[in-house]
Amino acid sequence: MTSVAQPQPAGEAGVTDLLQGMTLPEKAAQLTQAEKNSITPAEAAELGIGSVLSGCGGNPEPNSPSAWRAMVLEYLDAAQRSRLGIPLLYGTDAVHGHANVVGATIFPHNIGLGAAGDPDLVEAVCRATAVETAATGARWAFTPTVAVALDPRWGRTYEAFGDDPDLVSRLAAAAVRGLQGADLADEESVVACLKHYVGDGGTEWGSLATHEWIDWWEEWRPRWQIDQGDTRIDEATLRSVHLEPFRHGLAQGALTVMASYNSWNGQKLHGHRRLLTDVLKGELGFEGVVISDWLGIDQLHPDPYRCVVLAIEAGIDMVMVPFEYRRFIDNVVAAVEKGDLSTQRLDDAVRRILHVKEALGLFEADPPELPPIDVVGCDTHRALARRAVAASVVRLTDPAGVLPIGSGPVLVVGAAADDIGLQCGGWTIEWQGGTGPITVGTTILDGFRQRQADLDIRFEPTGRFDEGVRAPVGIVVVAEPPYAEGAGDRGDLSLSEDDLRLVDRLRPHVDRLVLVLLSGRPLLVDSVLDRCDAIVAAWLPGSEGAGVADVLTGRRPFTGRLPRRWPADVSQVNDLDHGGMPQWQRGHGVIT
Repeated sequence: MTSVAQPQPAGEAGVTDLLQGMTLPEKAAQLTQAEKNSITPAEAAELGIGSVLSGCGGNPEPNSPSAWRAMVLEYLDAAQRSRLGIPLLYGTDAVHGHANVVGATIFPHNIGLGAAGDPDLVEAVCRATAVETAATGARWAFTPTVAVALDPRWGRTYEAFGDDPDLVSRLAAAAVRGLQGADLADEESVVACLKHYVGDGGTEWGSLATHEWIDWWEEWRPRWQIDQGDTRIDEATLRSVHLEPFRHGLAQGALTVMASYNSWNGQKLHGHRRLLTDVLKGELGFEGVVISDWLGIDQLHPDPYRCVVLAIEAGIDMVMVPFEYRRFIDNVVAAVEKGDLSTQRLDDAVRRILHVKEALGLFEADPPELPPIDVVGCDTHRALARRAVAASVVRLTDPAGVLPIGSGPVLVVGAAADDIGLQCGGWTIEWQGGTGPITVGTTILDGFRQRQADLDIRFEPTGRFDEGVRAPVGIVVVAEPPYAEGAGDRGDLSLSEDDLRLVDRLRPHVDRLVLVLLSGRPLLVDSVLDRCDAIVAAWLPGSEGAGVADVLTGRRPFTGRLPRRWPADVSQVNDLDHGGMPQWQRGHGVIT
């Protein structure tokens, strides 16, 4: 392989010169995003691959900030040895902090930030996320999700800021500002990715179309019910509800958009030329890169070749392949040679990719140094995360004024009170998340124990106290098990039998009982309303669970408000518009 000096495009003229020097396979390679476990740095250099990603779980061994930096830099350095030396763009799922990385600061999932409702806070959180991500060498974060999540049974409900297009739009704009900063070429900035375009939050339960030619699907099919389904609405509703957050994110300069798995009235978005090209690129003037989702184009047709043609001609610029990258490149080349894919469309896609890389400063001959690696999980960012957690907590009900807890003995039950994995949820270290001490942080119980001078805390995970044990206040912490995407689609949002047993076991031992919910969506609490003196929604707070204890004990005030309506019973879960009054309306919260 011949190594040449790295080019330095300067605007459109420089990009045009570079394009003219590229072979057809090299252009196809720029459209390719490969998964890091499937491609070596040497192979990426050999082919001139445009991008490599770490999906959630695509971690080095050991999983540490320094190992992450070494891994990413190996790919970036290898790209300089390709024939043209075009820089490689490394992407990762930094959806609530750089959450693949053990030791990174993990912020509340978006539903919690929606409850905080503070654009300045969201911007600060996303800025910290950008800095920690950039410190490992990755400059592309697949965030924010700007879905308007209408059905809480959806397993991605927690990735959305709420069910109000105005709220989602305001926070989407703030997220882009935080991620991309004042200057995208700054070493602490990453390129934002608005996702998923468009309508993924409006799919109907049971509308998922299966694809018999996708061999991995059978393992997951029983759990997927609404994720990746069909959004059956008219165009006016699509625009007013689901497209609006994208407008606001694009207005802040977002340079990448991820296509959605869902369909709109039966047509898959990955092959929807009108929405991808005519609306997004034409009407909205988007000049950046549209990237596919993981294996997203594979759902368009049984023939991989046809998938490539349909997706790229529709407006996809880069494809998250993520495994069969040589086959993908060969199919792009063959499609152009056969005339099934126009040279103009291919060049347009490559041009967009090169412009994004230039905007990030990747073509600079002397790029700035990475942020120091010790910024990952630093005290400043953890303090910000703890503040964000406190701002996200919503006091749903507290008629007797039990909260905040003052001094005295407190009984705490539920394993979730002392489990970092449960409080982080999905998209944390691994795709589906995990339980236990999966990363560094503080639990809710840690937060209580930090107030040990004021509170006499007695913790019993199972809730089994000896007869005669009694306290003025008891706290039950329950949690959904971690999940991500359609694996979290859930038809019944009722509390589990184990959750109900915890409430029943604690009730005889306390004068006042507080229920704390760790969940990615509203859960039905009608069965315990008469047994709880206060109920608190703490969402999925991330690594700094002590922030939940901060509001429960009065260290910080309750300021969170519901970012979405909370159904009263199972009949309302997907029919809040016609099924009567919800348990609590959007904006509800008992404020200190």
